[in-house]
Amino acid sequence: MAEFVGVVTEVGGKVGRFKLGDHAGVGCMVNSCRSCHECARHHKNYCPGMIVTCNATDVDGIITYGGYSDSIVVEEHFAVKFLAGMPLDRSAPLLCAGITVYSPMKRFGLDVPGKHIRVVGLGGLGHVAVKFGKAFGAKVTVISTSPSKRKEVAERLGADAFLVSKDPDKMKAAWGTMDGIINTVSAAHDVTPWLFLLKTSGQIIMVGAPLNPLEIYAFPLLLGGKSILGSIIGGMKETQEMIDFADLAMKRGKSKTDAPKKAIITVLNFNLKDERNKQNEREDGD
Repeated sequence: MAEFVGVVTEVGGKVGRFKLGDHAGVGCMVNSCRSCHECARHHKNYCPGMIVTCNATDVDGIITYGGYSDSIVVEEHFAVKFLAGMPLDRSAPLLCAGITVYSPMKRFGLDVPGKHIRVVGLGGLGHVAVKFGKAFGAKVTVISTSPSKRKEVAERLGADAFLVSKDPDKMKAAWGTMDGIINTVSAAHDVTPWLFLLKTSGQIIMVGAPLNPLEIYAFPLLLGGKSILGSIIGGMKETQEMIDFADLAMKRGKSKTDAPKKAIITVLNFNLKDERNKQNEREDGD
């Protein structure tokens, strides 16, 4: 469990963004080198020294446990702030699934009203991509192998259209209609048929991660100047921007998930190793 939300219970003396009682969240990373080219561009998610929130070793040698722990000590730069009234049970999924689709949609220009976006796959990433696409004002079509998802797509998520990828006639009728495709599928699959769906200069954005190599034919890629791109989560500045945007979108839509518990977050802005040692000493003395 990489991402979680909770209530701030302690703050360091130099913390400026948080106060006691604030709602805060921690996403997929808790540290980075902060000195490389990517960190300087607010792309800490691409830093070679990025430390992930769960099952990694932090700079002080402590293993990160993410949302499996009851509390966390985190530097304020790697926490995001939720506005008052934003429901916690709807917030945690945004810190992984949300930023995973929000970041490339913004970066590659799919956040413009009137764009036609196709979302491939309707799992954790796919349903959030649909919600963001609609919030951006785009026309959103969902592609799935399962016709049974048609009702959910239209009624629950508000997508504009549904396309069964196994229907060759419907797929051919959609050729040349897409500005971009968000591919959330993690199983091995052929992306070549989707290239025909794109307009000139259209993009397939890979956010799903199949373990097997992808095979594509070059000519559908070359004809029309199309591209296949990749993306993984997002930087902290961008994640806070997404949370603020989602707060407005949630007031108009539905995105409810169950939250089994609240984490207790301690936001600090001083030596992390020293603070953890003090915390361990307090626990030993209990």
